[in-house]
Amino acid sequence: MRTTNYKPLVVALLLALGTAHVQAKEKNKPATPAKEKPAKAKAAQGAPKATAAEAKRFLATTETKFDKLNMDQARAEWVGANFITDDTEAIAAYFGELQLDAAGQAALGARRFNGLPLGAAEARKLKLLQLTLMLSDPKERADYAAARAALSGAYGKAKYCPTDGRPCMPLGELEKILATSRDPAKLQDAWAGWHAQAPAYKQRYADFVQLSNKGAREMGYADTGALWRSGYDMPPEDFAFEMERLWLQVKPLYDSLHEYTRYKLRAAYGPNVVPLTGPIPAHLFGNMWSQTWDNIYPLLKPAQGASSFDLTKVLEDRKTTAKQMTQYAEGFYTSLGMQKLPATFWERSLLTKPRDRDVVCHASAWSIDAKDDVRIKMCINPTAEDFTVIHHELGHVYYFLAYQDQPNLFRAGANDGFHEAIGDTIALSITPGYLKKIGLMKEDPDPKADIGELLRRALSKVAILPFAYSVDKWRWDVYAGKTQPADYDRTWWQLREQYMGVKRPLPMLANGFDAGAKYHVPADVPYARYFLADLLQFQFHRALCREAGYTGPLHQCSIYGNAAAGKKLQAMLELGISKPWPEALKAISGEDRIDGNALLEYFAPLKAWLDEQNRMLAAQQKG
Repeated sequence: MRTTNYKPLVVALLLALGTAHVQAKEKNKPATPAKEKPAKAKAAQGAPKATAAEAKRFLATTETKFDKLNMDQARAEWVGANFITDDTEAIAAYFGELQLDAAGQAALGARRFNGLPLGAAEARKLKLLQLTLMLSDPKERADYAAARAALSGAYGKAKYCPTDGRPCMPLGELEKILATSRDPAKLQDAWAGWHAQAPAYKQRYADFVQLSNKGAREMGYADTGALWRSGYDMPPEDFAFEMERLWLQVKPLYDSLHEYTRYKLRAAYGPNVVPLTGPIPAHLFGNMWSQTWDNIYPLLKPAQGASSFDLTKVLEDRKTTAKQMTQYAEGFYTSLGMQKLPATFWERSLLTKPRDRDVVCHASAWSIDAKDDVRIKMCINPTAEDFTVIHHELGHVYYFLAYQDQPNLFRAGANDGFHEAIGDTIALSITPGYLKKIGLMKEDPDPKADIGELLRRALSKVAILPFAYSVDKWRWDVYAGKTQPADYDRTWWQLREQYMGVKRPLPMLANGFDAGAKYHVPADVPYARYFLADLLQFQFHRALCREAGYTGPLHQCSIYGNAAAGKKLQAMLELGISKPWPEALKAISGEDRIDGNALLEYFAPLKAWLDEQNRMLAAQQKG
């Protein structure tokens, strides 16, 4: 999945604001974790009694300071991601250290005003300020910032250099092999080659975990995992329970998809490669992390009910440029009544991979000055996948633009799952009907091809669910000390087998760090947001389709060109994080709890088809 530079300073280090459900009584409660004693705010000892007026002055001063720090750090990170050198890494680390110090000091200062009779906005700002970590030792702050920058840089610079004389290959080239080859040996080589790079920074990551935990404990949290989970307006253990509840709700759909995929992979690669029972080797799913399976759609597509339309071929035949790909996405948002992208977006974004330097090609959206300086960084190719991704990334950009008039501490998504869900909601409207309207598809959509289109989408939206859940489930145990560095790989693969039904295709490395082969782990970006976003987007989609007056099957709806749906979406986006997320969810959907019902409704025709196919395929295996 993608990540996004959208955070205000208070959540720059937490990167996990959000929740699954919140009770009204929790809304203005200070962010002290359950069963944890808050850290002592030494600066407040002996100080005169705080007043509401003083709290307002403190917040105003803090937000002014954060405005500049946010912009400086965003620029430093932008340069560091686009020009990967030791110098840019050091610059990013320097501004990261400044930000860490400012966030920690502000969090400690905010504690002095807890319990004062304040307005809802001020009370919310104070609560948000306290969702961060703090390292009081200057050397430890510097070490933390340096480790964070070094880990991100090491991932971006990693390459697989085969010993047989073949040229070194960066991640992008290896991903192409996973996506297109049907040779198990080549797939295994590419998979193993990339995963062999992460052990080089395993110790740096382990040291980073210790520093991060120390910063969390200074703020009164048990560990960084507990801090992340506390960002969802409920005790950490309650959020973990909510994640498991949501997973169990959608698990039957995943299980049906996994079973069908097994039969098809077994038919393609044979019983010696794909077992009839047990986990499936991870290198066969068309993706480096087995997180999405859409690249193996040609192996899985229905014999009947599949469209012959190939968006990638259309884009390639037209020699569609990266800018044109982005303009298609911009056109969707403007069709809803939203503004055109600022001129600086086109001047400052990175849309194609430079030939002269290493860059972090992982797609991301950026707000540099919290106003009109919005950008994306993405190495765009004319593929159906990147066509969807660019619609997703502009969802972040239009969220930035929508809440830019909010005060600093409210410039974020209602929760981090919201920010990821907006662009994906728009991408659900990339239907055959939409493609025909914009001239990329000439023929009328075939109504009999619904199952094929649903299957293709499920290979992305449903397949990702257990991966998105298990990444942070693994990290919570790492931060809690339940999983030590020597057991990183063992527990990583235990979770992947338990939740995803996939296994490592080769024996584990002696000092392996397979989790570190996924960007979000060395970059320390929480992943629960993607799980929540995958559920939220279907709730948003259903609500916007209703607003547009659509009454047909949910999977056939596109809100392209509908001003009423656009107005409702824009109103929610403008709230930022100024209101508790259930209020934002209710504003757009009428619901105040995240669940999987809309996703299950969307894929209901596919679920029935998968179950029937699985019964037939199982009978064939027995026969």
